[in-house]
Amino acid sequence: MSDALTPHGSPGASTGGHTIVITGNNHRVRVIHGGVTMADTQAGLTLAETGLPDVFYFPRSDVNMARLERSAHTSHCPFKGDASYFHLRTEDGLIENAVWSYETPLESAVQIKGYLAFYASRVDRIDQTS
Repeated sequence: MSDALTPHGSPGASTGGHTIVITGNNHRVRVIHGGVTMADTQAGLTLAETGLPDVFYFPRSDVNMARLERSAHTSHCPFKGDASYFHLRTEDGLIENAVWSYETPLESAVQIKGYLAFYASRVDRIDQTS
């Protein structure tokens, strides 16, 4: 495994043509569903991974944790590690496994430890503004 550098000088990881680059994101990023703000941060991270759209990761302090319910679902990424999931509580009921987190990520993704990410397809909007 070789280290790649992001434009901001933070390490990324590259394995067999697969690259993960994690950068600090100082833009305002919000998750909105059903007119309710589920997350709102200016201290998030953006993860760019080969072949996938960029993903915004939110510090837990900037997520409405009362809206999350831990799920029994887990998954494994060979590049980031084991993910745990949360259901999103909305006025219309639960959106299953809408949010995920890497509690103990692999070294190549250690910056996202404990941060939360939302599936864009399971919420109304994820907005990034200035």
